[in-house]
Amino acid sequence: MTSLSGKTCLITGAASGLGRSTALVAAARGAALVLTDIDAGGLAETAGAIRATGATVVLAEPVDVADHADVLRLAERVHAEVGSVDVVMNVAGVSAWGTVDRLAHRHWRRMVDVNLMGPIHVIEAFVPPMIDAGRGGHLVNVSSAAGLFGLPWHAAYSASKFGLRGVSEVLRFDLRRHRIGVSLVCPGGIDTPLVNSVDIVGVDREAPRARRAIALFRKRAVSPDQAARALVRGVERDKYLIFTSGDVRLVHLVQRHVPGVYNLIMRALNAAMTRYLDEPEKDARA
Repeated sequence: MTSLSGKTCLITGAASGLGRSTALVAAARGAALVLTDIDAGGLAETAGAIRATGATVVLAEPVDVADHADVLRLAERVHAEVGSVDVVMNVAGVSAWGTVDRLAHRHWRRMVDVNLMGPIHVIEAFVPPMIDAGRGGHLVNVSSAAGLFGLPWHAAYSASKFGLRGVSEVLRFDLRRHRIGVSLVCPGGIDTPLVNSVDIVGVDREAPRARRAIALFRKRAVSPDQAARALVRGVERDKYLIFTSGDVRLVHLVQRHVPGVYNLIMRALNAAMTRYLDEPEKDARA
């Protein structure tokens, strides 16, 4: 895959954030788009913005990727109207953080249902027809830095993102003989609407200290447009592992080549987060 021009590209999570920005970049590269998201209003806005540029949106259909039957209905419509797609981009995702004693079963369940089973539903529905078409293509799965590292409070989220990493690692070799490339995207901080909606279990997001932490995250995060350009550039270069920021690339190198230093970094992060939990009274005095 060296160009998206003239390719039919399916993008999930296209209503906002990285999904919307990726759709805009892919459209600018000449791709014809099939867009989906659970947010019908945001999806319509994305489709309208892309069509206003003169680019092609073949279909924009609200779908819950966690619902297998919903994804199958989308696939049936897409294959009836345009045939097999050339590129599948699994961008849709949700997030919840918290220590294991604070996470409820519903948090674990939702992370796996949306972030892992969602992409699997899409892969099941769209990749076999790509194989049958014999044109090659590309599969993109958006994991996370939490799919590479043992970040504090990320056990449920990492369960889904490490799982998606495993699926991608197998498919990069399984699909090679069909000329279907695979890319695993591992973003770090991206300043998307997800920052405002992430469920941090046991933490009052309106507390002064929480607001300061979120502001610091946003200051260090890249924009969705920056991340989308990195994603599409990586696909065009047929890269397997795609980073959207230099900090994740650096820590990944440390993890692989200097594991002792990586362990110290993760322990320090964990200690900092533990102190955050153990000192709630500071917010009351702030």
